Amino acid sequence: MSATIRTAMNWISYIKKYASVSLILLFAVVCAAGCAKAEVPVGEEARIRITASFYPLYIMLLNITDGVDGVQLDMLAPPDTGCLHDYQLTVADMKKIESASVLVLNGAGMENFLDAALEQKKDSAIVAAEGYVLIDGNPHVWVSFDGALYEIDRIAQGLARADPPYAELYLENAQVYAEKIRAVSKRMHAALDQYAGAPIITFHEAFPYFAAEFNLDITGVIEREPGTAPSPRELTVIIEDILAARQAPRQAAAAPVLFAEPGYASAAAEIIARETGLPVYELDPAVSGPLEKDAYIDAMECNLEVLQYAFSHAGP
Repeated sequence: MSATIRTAMNWISYIKKYASVSLILLFAVVCAAGCAKAEVPVGEEARIRITASFYPLYIMLLNITDGVDGVQLDMLAPPDTGCLHDYQLTVADMKKIESASVLVLNGAGMENFLDAALEQKKDSAIVAAEGYVLIDGNPHVWVSFDGALYEIDRIAQGLARADPPYAELYLENAQVYAEKIRAVSKRMHAALDQYAGAPIITFHEAFPYFAAEFNLDITGVIEREPGTAPSPRELTVIIEDILAARQAPRQAAAAPVLFAEPGYASAAAEIIARETGLPVYELDPAVSGPLEKDAYIDAMECNLEVLQYAFSHAGP
């Protein structure tokens, strides 16, 4: 057994024993504002109740429903839940679903916990990712600008049908929000297109659409699902691939850039950093954060700063 494999297996045991290990971060950008709870109209005053399944859809709805009278926005999973891999409906969730005029969900397998509940709401549900061309069935459509714009348009069109008196305002709001996102996308492409083909290792499988949009090469995934540590073999493969790349003939960015995610402690990322000498950065899939209209845009602006720094300091 190689020294690398033995080291990886020893560290895996360490992970299991100590679930919370701090990341060694070379670069940190303070981009997130406070996460105050958003106020919604009193239920008795609500003209229409719109319930999002989780955070990124709620942020879209904050923008699409801006200025629409009598809207009560709600969300099932708490904003710090992240992706919904292990989420289970609560009694409070069932009450929200039952009282919702419109239920907005991502679809593409993200909300399997809603399958039974959707039977009673199938005529008033908006599935934001429906019809989008998926990459290997991955549901993280909104993480790319193209996917986010697609979902915003579908939500706005669905609300326009569900609430005809305010159809024009929903569509106008969606267009305004889409233009803001396109502006960020343009800035990011101007800054990052020079790094096309750059290899990256992501924390979990949230970034295939983002990587496709910016032509980045995902060469490894640390945790297939957050909170599920990689096996010794999986960790060893990642480490050995990185070491092999660094020993190859010198070429620009031969070694991948290593990313964790905000809100997730990743001992595995620390192990990879320790064994390979790579720094760990954070890339935000916008699955949690402040309940503010510009939260998605702010997260992507942060990603731009991190990516620019990481790629400009990457080496063979």
